[in-house]
Amino acid sequence: MIRIAFVAAIAGPLLTPVLAPVLGPASAGLLAPRLAMAAGSPLKVQVDKSKVDLKAHRLEVKMSHPAGKVKIQVFADSEAPLADEEQDFNGRPAGAPLIVTWTPSSDAPVGRIDVRAYDAQGNWVGVELAPWFVPIPHEDVNFQTDSAEIQPSKAPKLEAAYGKLEEVLAKDRAHGRMHPGITLYIAGHTDTVGSASHNLKLSQERARSIAAWFRKRGVKLPIAFEGFGETSPEVKTADNVDEPRNRRVDYVLSDGPPTYSAGFKPSWRRIP
Repeated sequence: MIRIAFVAAIAGPLLTPVLAPVLGPASAGLLAPRLAMAAGSPLKVQVDKSKVDLKAHRLEVKMSHPAGKVKIQVFADSEAPLADEEQDFNGRPAGAPLIVTWTPSSDAPVGRIDVRAYDAQGNWVGVELAPWFVPIPHEDVNFQTDSAEIQPSKAPKLEAAYGKLEEVLAKDRAHGRMHPGITLYIAGHTDTVGSASHNLKLSQERARSIAAWFRKRGVKLPIAFEGFGETSPEVKTADNVDEPRNRRVDYVLSDGPPTYSAGFKPSWRRIP
């Protein structure tokens, strides 16, 4: 997921400060605006978080004024720079979608993206984008056949995952980041052995068991769980195929529900 924070809006030296509202799809994922400066109508910038593609290294920006240019800086989790680029959009009309791309210097995970959108008069608005979708690496708990009970011998695997979870949160706090709505999502999956309805129920029960374990262990964050049955396999197979890689449970820290199968609408439930 992507958190979008309006960082600043600054214009030419002779312009007076105003408050610039933040635009976005239903204002989702946007933080409150800070000080802006503009002549006449304030420059407004929209970044659609659904069109931020970290794999393709691109995002979409729109401005309320005729465009000038966009500067983009991309940083890794360690704050090491991955890209520092400028793209010319001079002559593009107000409201036109501007596709901004970057070429990263390494494959390190993106920790932060800073965008400055300049209009044709040199006024600019700065936006910070903080991707927040962190899979927690872990060894899968192996359940007994048709059981959702966690055996005591499997506790070390969960303890190791709990340690990884705490490491991620501590690192984020050390960077001074705030991620509103952060939740630990537990998603259960099965292979295709057995009926689809049975596998769906079993994956839900196993996801709930692991979510409950994390709550009991002391995780204070909101925890949500859902089972996806055989709808989102890691490896596609025919029906009734025993595939260990598809019998898994994902642990994900995110500021919004993760997406797995386009054909399955999850009903995430919370652990009290």
